[in-house]
Amino acid sequence: MALLDKLRQELDRAGRQASRAFDEGRLRLELYRAKQSVDRFARRFGYAVFRAKQAGTELPPEELASHMSNLTAAEAEVTRLETLIAEATKERRDWLLDTAARPKDAAQPKPSEDKPSTPEGATEPKEG
Repeated sequence: MALLDKLRQELDRAGRQASRAFDEGRLRLELYRAKQSVDRFARRFGYAVFRAKQAGTELPPEELASHMSNLTAAEAEVTRLETLIAEATKERRDWLLDTAARPKDAAQPKPSEDKPSTPEGATEPKEG
């Protein structure tokens, strides 16, 4: 029975890790698309300015505001996705380091041998 419980635990752990990897991959795909969107908005903005200058006029303020708003929103989305990816990557690394550093048989970390542990609520004696 212990073997089946251990197998279930490992399968659950592998499933969670696969789910995290899938989510991170989805975020990376969304980031790629968001960067494409920023590029598309910047290209449209550049073409609008070029056409206006070619015609000897300035870009109308409402059109300028529209282009600026689109670019700002798209760049904010890229920043949001980059932050989410950084958090997911850090979480994955922390999880991997935690599982690699922890021995398989030890459930609880051992107290440091350099310093004796104090019971809860107790204070360490002050020198002096």
